[in-house]
Amino acid sequence: MVSVVGTILLVAFVIVCILLVLLVLAQNEDSNGMGSSFGGGQSAAFGAHSASVLTKTTGVLVALFFIIAFGIGLLNKPVKKAALNSVSAETAVTEEAAGTSWYSSEEAAAEGEAVEAEAAETVESEVAEEAAAE
Repeated sequence: MVSVVGTILLVAFVIVCILLVLLVLAQNEDSNGMGSSFGGGQSAAFGAHSASVLTKTTGVLVALFFIIAFGIGLLNKPVKKAALNSVSAETAVTEEAAGTSWYSSEEAAAEGEAVEAEAAETVESEVAEEAAAE
């Protein structure tokens, strides 16, 4: 479900970005657009002239840009460690219930048992050497 919503938001984001770039490029620099408040035109900021359709559409697309960007950011937020720990605990319980372990083949199981036996022998010999040294 999340991946479908994320994909839809990403496609909408790309479309909004392309439309926003094209709309800004289509605006006349001498008009009373958004840039006029920064010295681009002769009217004062929020003057008596009403905004053109291009300017209103640009404002709507900018708002959509930010809304979709925050939406994508929230969907891609990293998972908390507590949630990861609960998932790994559930996996361990499921593996114990199914009778599986970290190895999947009989060959790997035999290798694992051989390594465990060798480690046990090593520990026993070290304990015996320490006991003899005392």
